[in-house]
Amino acid sequence: QVQLEESGGGLVQPGGSLSLSCEVPVSDSATNYAMGWFRQAPGHEREFVAAIGWSGESTYYTDSVKGRFFISRDNEKKTVGLQMSGLKPEDTAVYYCAAFRAKYWCTANFGCFSHPGTYDYWGRGTQVTVSS
Repeated sequence: QVQLEESGGGLVQPGGSLSLSCEVPVSDSATNYAMGWFRQAPGHEREFVAAIGWSGESTYYTDSVKGRFFISRDNEKKTVGLQMSGLKPEDTAVYYCAAFRAKYWCTANFGCFSHPGTYDYWGRGTQVTVSS
């Protein structure tokens, strides 16, 4: 089993910025895995935030974060990052990174990249709180 590890969460004021990072300690090449970020606020279901394809050629974002969040990956370091700017109180949640190994039925499309059931491995989460 692969345990992902997030870092970088914290408290930030509205309009501020925060960067999250996640280690993906897979034993094979990181290019075999697509990666994503999800979040879960109290009383809400886990929701998709952003995802990135195997070589970083494709990125996907939920509408509410487009233009504010940026996902990236470093295949050599086996990490995925999420740069967040223009943060709003409604961005407050526990943020989880996730990864999945290439699946024949999941080509580069928003549907499978945004579905939590597609992902094989998850982190424990890091808290992001946006408040004044």
